Amino acid sequence: MIDLTNKDLRKIRVFVTDGYWRKTVAAVRALGRMGLRVTVGESTYLAPAFFSRYCSRRVRTPSPVLETSQYLDFLEDYLTLHPHQVLMPMEEDTLLLLAQHRERFARITRLPFGAYDNLLFARDKLKVLRKAEALHIPTPKTYEINSIDEIEALAGQLHYPVVVKPRVGSGSAGMYYVSESSQLFPALKRLFLSGRLPLVQERLPAEGAGIGASFLLDHKHQVRASFIHRRVREYPVEGGPSTLRESIIHEQARDDGARLLQSLHFTGVAMVEFKIDSRDRKAKLLEVNPRFWGSLALAIDAGVNFPYLLALMALERDFPPVVDYRLGHFCRWLLPGDILHFFKNPGRWHLKPSFFQFRGLTLTYDIVDMKDPLPIVGSVLALLPFYFSQDFIHIRTRRGSST
Repeated sequence: MIDLTNKDLRKIRVFVTDGYWRKTVAAVRALGRMGLRVTVGESTYLAPAFFSRYCSRRVRTPSPVLETSQYLDFLEDYLTLHPHQVLMPMEEDTLLLLAQHRERFARITRLPFGAYDNLLFARDKLKVLRKAEALHIPTPKTYEINSIDEIEALAGQLHYPVVVKPRVGSGSAGMYYVSESSQLFPALKRLFLSGRLPLVQERLPAEGAGIGASFLLDHKHQVRASFIHRRVREYPVEGGPSTLRESIIHEQARDDGARLLQSLHFTGVAMVEFKIDSRDRKAKLLEVNPRFWGSLALAIDAGVNFPYLLALMALERDFPPVVDYRLGHFCRWLLPGDILHFFKNPGRWHLKPSFFQFRGLTLTYDIVDMKDPLPIVGSVLALLPFYFSQDFIHIRTRRGSST
């Protein structure tokens, strides 16, 4: 391993994977603006992060999902020939693959994430919810179901509406809202037939806000940065990735999220999702996303530069914990997220803030940035590989990028 003790940060190279996604654009900007040199990898050249002025090198890779062995070989060879001090995976599939093969990369770069088994535990919603219950963290009432034969007995125990979701999965993919018992069997059967174990959960009242508590934990599982936001709008309207969100303080979510991640011996970045239960005003745990999240740009714009702090942690540079940030800052996923929300929301003309409020001192965007405009073009061009490339077929069938 290269000795980095006396190196100038402006000589540091970071390899960022998964250049297709908006969170990757946010990470590339956040690292590049701090002076680090950023290489971006993706399986298509029509990746929005490739278009950023802060992307110093663009590398087309095999698909980490469809061509796993080729991807690992390519990345190991590339990083051996072109040394990078930090390897920063952005998508969950890539993160898990690299964590599983950590020994191949630990000798040539630094990997700012935890053990593979810990990541697997953190992405299992049922295991995480049971851990939270043991810590006295509020959760929705949750039912375990392990076979189709158990559906009939379970149906008689439930008070509707409920949510059916896969135990392992990201975002809204595979999630079904069930308002009566006749809908339960088809929803559960679809998940069992897809090979995924489901869980059933009470559906919390719709008026309660969704809360995202984001964290960076070091190798000793201590919190080095935290950030809280609330969802203002999302798509699909009934529940999906946020299209507008606001930075807030919510002490219960911050404390419970930190306690949960520390109990999981977590290292790296993660977002803990909560929803406010309007009946008792408590933030109730929904799941943990053990990776960078879709709304990363808000935290960065509000003052918590998670990608840069993660790189510093990987480089073993010390810094004081970052817990303060600008409150009341809004960040918007306009294209296509908030546009789709507008057309699908029956109350579109009464949105607060208005859909037509496009500018403001406290409003920024996930992609739109006049100081770095070309990712806007990249986002439009990226629709071509998304809908026509085999590399993204696995995403088209399940995509629901988290909050």
